[in-house]
Amino acid sequence: MSNATPRLAGKTALVTGASRGIGLAIAHRLAAEGARVCITARGAQPLQQAVAEFPADSVIAVAGKSHDPAHRAEVLDTVAREFGSLNILVNNVGINPVYGPLIDLDLDAARKIAEVNLFGTLAWVQDLVHHPGLDFATRGGSVINMSSVTGETASPGIGFYGITKAAVAHLTRTLAAEMGPTVRVNAVAPAVVKTQFAKALYEGKEAEVAAQYPLGRLGLPDDVAAAVAFLASDDAGWISGQVLNLDGGLLAAGGVA
Repeated sequence: MSNATPRLAGKTALVTGASRGIGLAIAHRLAAEGARVCITARGAQPLQQAVAEFPADSVIAVAGKSHDPAHRAEVLDTVAREFGSLNILVNNVGINPVYGPLIDLDLDAARKIAEVNLFGTLAWVQDLVHHPGLDFATRGGSVINMSSVTGETASPGIGFYGITKAAVAHLTRTLAAEMGPTVRVNAVAPAVVKTQFAKALYEGKEAEVAAQYPLGRLGLPDDVAAAVAFLASDDAGWISGQVLNLDGGLLAAGGVA
């Protein structure tokens, strides 16, 4: 058995949208690698059920809407009080409440998607950097944003979601340029991952969808969690401004998510 120190030992992390699916898998992976983790989500009950899956005292939770400034302030105040610092921010929360062509898209729905997926991502970074009790920018830290392969290729039916995720990718590169050398900013861009969020994209046709992927399967939440843990760690200490596609080779084969 290895006696090596876990690579995130002594680190603290915040993962948004983490009561289930990809966010919860990320929280589990960061905790398993030694980090103390704060998770957030809208529903208090699912969040507490998620906390119960972790070892005692390894995870805390704060319920609320990610795009709500009061919620973000409560989260960061709680992290400052309980952890004393924050090293890793994972901007995982995202929504896609519509399906159909852009020409028929309800613009109020589009504004809501942008508010959560794009402006919410930026807001978490702004609020963290300016929080007086965390000193994130000068102590050094890592931000990992959630983009999507739909930001790189047209994806019929979920076009505006992809547009916001393309914006998140460029936001990531711009923040990386602005926030170095003390803060690294990267993103992961999954294709179809087997979660409740993406169920409509593969339910009842998983074999057909998976056949488009050179690796022959859809993604799992743990695939994304592993990449996030790497980018959050010192193993990625010279990596910033990158968007890592997690797609089983889909884009290389000319596929569409």
